[in-house]
Amino acid sequence: MNVTNRQLFLNYLGQTSDAPMAIEAERAEGSFIYGPNGEKHLDIISGISVSNVGHCHPKVVKAIQDQAATYMHLMVYGEYIQSPQVKLAEKLSSILPEGLDQAYFVNSGSEAIEGAMKLAKRYTGRTKIVSCVNAYHGSTHGALSIMGSEEFKNAFRPLLPNTHQINYNNFKEIEVIDTNTAAIVIEAIQGEAGAILPSEGYLEAIKARCEEVGALMIIDEVQTGLGRSGSMFAFQAHELQPDILVLAKGLGGGMPIGAFISSQKIMASFMSNPVLGHITTFGGHPVSAAASLACINVILEENLLEEVPSKHNIIRSTFENHDKVKEVRGKGLICSIQLESTEFNFAVIKRCIEKGVLTDWFLFCDDSLRIAPPLTISHGELQKGCDTIIEAINEC
Repeated sequence: MNVTNRQLFLNYLGQTSDAPMAIEAERAEGSFIYGPNGEKHLDIISGISVSNVGHCHPKVVKAIQDQAATYMHLMVYGEYIQSPQVKLAEKLSSILPEGLDQAYFVNSGSEAIEGAMKLAKRYTGRTKIVSCVNAYHGSTHGALSIMGSEEFKNAFRPLLPNTHQINYNNFKEIEVIDTNTAAIVIEAIQGEAGAILPSEGYLEAIKARCEEVGALMIIDEVQTGLGRSGSMFAFQAHELQPDILVLAKGLGGGMPIGAFISSQKIMASFMSNPVLGHITTFGGHPVSAAASLACINVILEENLLEEVPSKHNIIRSTFENHDKVKEVRGKGLICSIQLESTEFNFAVIKRCIEKGVLTDWFLFCDDSLRIAPPLTISHGELQKGCDTIIEAINEC
């Protein structure tokens, strides 16, 4: 008897819910994922803000193939000089402001957050970490400790001590950042809260408070980095720069990679007392680093940022006047369509999938539907996807 991939999936893969999407993929290209029986799904969530240059971009694939044929893993991170790593670090430095010129490469966003928190503690000699309600920074123990949802945290306690939460966009609560604070970890746009933009002057006030008390500002751009907000990095829309920047997801062009980036002065904290202050075996894997460099070059060379505002306008103009849509939030190609209830949203999402459009909800805002397509999506593809969602809303 032949066992299907679906049955193998259910039998042998660790599951995280009793109702996985369970969409079987045979191949993916551009804005589409194709199933084994000819099914075609328009992916308007990019694997949750990962496939910024689309699925299997030819230049990224070529970089992966070339590097895999040259060498893969050689030695734990930071011991050998490896061309893909150093070229990627140089490229990141060239597109970031002065003072964000040393990258530490890891395998994921969670790992990058872990490294950034350790770096802040080591540099400042302090232990308090501040984060925001409804923030998602990863699911490892340290990242979970600063997650903004008690429901997700309670089953796994005890977690890191001396963590404190404030409400995003609440100026009065900024004073929680004090002289005992190593860092605040904050998103430039809150992702899993439902694409919440910072109020005017809010991030600047956070930065000013950090400078006042000697704390570091860690900006998490795991979801918003690499062009999704319309600028290469969302913090660039503000009059500030982070002390530590965290990247992952879209950084790899579909390959696993994360990074935390800071100044040479701050990063040097890992070199002594103790030596090897942070260690990773596969961080900055040569194949992932090559893919990442190719991904950044595609964004720059194909001028993908130029069309982000007009694509955002397609999303906003399609939904903002519909009587079942309570609010359209977000910026660029990270958007949230808030519907009348969680139950209605889930019904719409299910109907969208049946109609060939892949979308989902937000962890901490489950009455809202996610739209975060590849930057490479055509205007026609995006409009078709939005129109299909409207059809699903009307049908539900």
